[in-house]
Amino acid sequence: MLDLILNTLQNDKAEDIVTLDLADKSSIADHMVVASGRSTRQVVALAENIIDQLKQVMSVQSRMEGKESGDWVLLDAGDVIVHIFRPEVRDFYQLEKMWQEVPSAAV
Repeated sequence: MLDLILNTLQNDKAEDIVTLDLADKSSIADHMVVASGRSTRQVVALAENIIDQLKQVMSVQSRMEGKESGDWVLLDAGDVIVHIFRPEVRDFYQLEKMWQEVPSAAV
């Protein structure tokens, strides 16, 4: 599923695609994908295409939130959570920083 999502984003020209491994950090999903679209129209189109691909190729039903505004769309595909932002919105929320590994301090 992760490969299908990443390939779809790359083929549709999403920008700054980042994959975060959540397997040992959260029970909500195994992976989180964060990507940017250049406009609200592209953000929505990227999300809709992922939903279509998951349904056609894997028979997976996904849920989408945020389609109305197109600034930040969230897709819940079960094992993979996908966030697609306009660049300004992504910079503002800095979602990746919340899930990055924090280096342990020297004692």
